[in-house]
Amino acid sequence: MNSPSGTGAAGGVGAAAEGVPAVVSSRFEVAEGHTLVGYKTSGSYRGYEALRAVLDMAPDAVTAQVKDATLLGRGGAGFPAGVKWGFCPPGVWPRYIVVNGDESEPGTFKDRLLMERDPHQLIEGCLIAAYAIGAAQVFLYVRGEMPHAQERIAAALNEAYEANLVGQNILGTDFSVDIVLHWGAGAYIVGEETALIESLEGNRGMPRLKPPFFPAAKGVYLQPTIVNNVETLSNLPWLFNHGVEAYRAVGTEASPGTRLIALSGHVNRPGVYEVPQGTTTFRELFEAEHYGAGIRDGNELKMFIPGGASAPWFFPEQVDLPLEGRVVGGEGSMLGSGAIVVMDHTTDAVRACLRVVRFFARESCGKCTPCREGTTWEEKILQRILDGHGRPSDIDLLLDVADNISPGPYPVAADPANGLDAVPFPPRQTTICPLGPSSVAPITSAIRRFRHEFEARITRRDPIPVTAEPVLVGAGAPADEVSDGAPDAASDGASARLRGTFDSGAPAVPADGPRVMSLGATPGTDAPDPGGSEPAEVRDAGAEDASPAAEEPTRKRGSFDV
Repeated sequence: MNSPSGTGAAGGVGAAAEGVPAVVSSRFEVAEGHTLVGYKTSGSYRGYEALRAVLDMAPDAVTAQVKDATLLGRGGAGFPAGVKWGFCPPGVWPRYIVVNGDESEPGTFKDRLLMERDPHQLIEGCLIAAYAIGAAQVFLYVRGEMPHAQERIAAALNEAYEANLVGQNILGTDFSVDIVLHWGAGAYIVGEETALIESLEGNRGMPRLKPPFFPAAKGVYLQPTIVNNVETLSNLPWLFNHGVEAYRAVGTEASPGTRLIALSGHVNRPGVYEVPQGTTTFRELFEAEHYGAGIRDGNELKMFIPGGASAPWFFPEQVDLPLEGRVVGGEGSMLGSGAIVVMDHTTDAVRACLRVVRFFARESCGKCTPCREGTTWEEKILQRILDGHGRPSDIDLLLDVADNISPGPYPVAADPANGLDAVPFPPRQTTICPLGPSSVAPITSAIRRFRHEFEARITRRDPIPVTAEPVLVGAGAPADEVSDGAPDAASDGASARLRGTFDSGAPAVPADGPRVMSLGATPGTDAPDPGGSEPAEVRDAGAEDASPAAEEPTRKRGSFDV
């Protein structure tokens, strides 16, 4: 069991409330917890004892126990891990496991701590999962910007290989599996499982169509592949040490166990906290002394993002919701990757919206047109508004562009003050993966609640009145003499028409008759003399002049009748 602990007033790491089991964070503050010796001698269980027990079980029994525990995925979708393992088609070999350690959602930093501070826990979880599905190889994909995590995992793998915990005939059994550490190149899109597989195979990280490329059927090298999140697999050692009943004793029926929350933003004590699922509320997370310890400087809460940058925003009315996927989804957002970003009343909603949208615009892989073009336009329009060049139509234009990426109504939280109900999660999409629709979340959330902040940044100008008067196109010739033949308006006044004329080349007609401006021209041409020897002159239209330069320049005349 872990008592509340942290790194001082500025933040907490792995803090669990009194009486809550530390399922995955029990070694976060153990100095040598990342080593094999530290893993076996500290924490809430003894390292690799669960693996020994699992190797005496049938693989199907291992999968059944994970199903019974209702271990939900911690990567964003919240899909039950045991059910996912069961999707592998029977009799198709080889099989692979891919660990998604490319944590790059803005505001998310929990998996990085798991890899840096307890890498053996992750390795043991990988081995248990590999045994359950019969995988021949595990690929541990770590984000390129996490060198410390990469080094810790590499060192832990070396220790595990030397101790015969990974490799051939593990612990004297006929179970063999290799774990390959792979470094990413820093693309957010590879957090999507099929894009990660593309990157792992040496291709540019872009999502695959599903169907047919569901990883469980056609994953790495088009073989059955299970993609699990770092935190998901890190739950397995504790689960098989303590059992299903102990695991389900925490949390709720639909969301048992604990989960890590990366709390950041305008709280006094940002950090990573392990909390019970389904019973902890956002208010407790923000205000409890062993968690966020209140909003900074005594300010008021304005809004918060409950599940990473791709989640629709919540507001003060939603702070008493529990951290349970179904409840949060019904209220218009998601728990996602466990990243909660708090913003107080001093936050500029327009600027915050741009910061999130810009991230998705820059990280779009470009495969889908609505995402590639739409996110770029969203960023440009928001930047234009912030720069003071916004147009009155820009707010509705933003919503229109967003609707072409994710056809509405888009999920959004309720606004009781204005009588607006919540739109449940998830959104619809016109793209292969959710990156494009994720850019819509801050736009719809901010405009629905803070439209006045957008309007305040847009300079509105009074329109300039424009009137039209009929003009003569020749000496004494009224406009209707060169009409295009359109019928006049009905005399009974049942309809009205706009009539006018145009003359592309004629100046205003003086009172004494039309006059023509003529430039000195080279004889035999209509072009002015390049030498400029003959100055421009104004002369009467009826004056005799036999030279070609005296001809009236070609111009277009006509009328319109609408």
